[in-house]
Amino acid sequence: MALAAAGAQVVGVARRREALDSMCEEVGTAAAAVVADVAQRDLLAQLVVDVSAPFGAPDILVHAAGINTREAADDVTPEGWDHTIALNLSAPFFLSQAFVPAMREKGWGRIVNFASLQSTRAFPGGIAYGASKAGITQLTRAMAQAWSPHGITANAIGPGFFPTELTSSVFDDEARAARNAEQTCVGRNGKLEDIDGPIQFLCSDASAFVTGQVLMVDGGFTAK
Repeated sequence: MALAAAGAQVVGVARRREALDSMCEEVGTAAAAVVADVAQRDLLAQLVVDVSAPFGAPDILVHAAGINTREAADDVTPEGWDHTIALNLSAPFFLSQAFVPAMREKGWGRIVNFASLQSTRAFPGGIAYGASKAGITQLTRAMAQAWSPHGITANAIGPGFFPTELTSSVFDDEARAARNAEQTCVGRNGKLEDIDGPIQFLCSDASAFVTGQVLMVDGGFTAK
């Protein structure tokens, strides 16, 4: 929504058609949608074709898909571990790798990954998720080293606690949400619009000399 408001044509990719339809309805003709699971690597070639069809090969990639199984270390299954890594860590790399040639040809591109508080902090029930998000920080650096000489920056946003589907169990517990807010420097949890400015910055020429970085958008949670 923030990128569309700034004048971008956007293509949303998700598994649920109804969510994509809602996004397209709100944005209008500057939006298109592709129903797909980005963790399905065998369908990647077709996904590249489908994403590029409405407006051409994208200049900007925002990797926001994610999963957190919230399993204790003793309860993690091979299936849960593999799915978490496939979606949270492998998909951002292989999708970027597929779209980089077009960016390289233009000499301009922006890749934004999503890190987490758990990129550097250990939370209960987050061993698979935390491992994937720690990997995102190094993946972001490695992407920058590989592709920034061609005008393609790679950075990550590390959100604090925001009300999303992934964190519904946290915000459903009012006492827990309040404790999280108290641990920030600003004294509150995030609002979705708090991501707008950082996304627009990292996807624009304003950040041309910023690459390989993780911008923590957490109200100062990691500063305390």
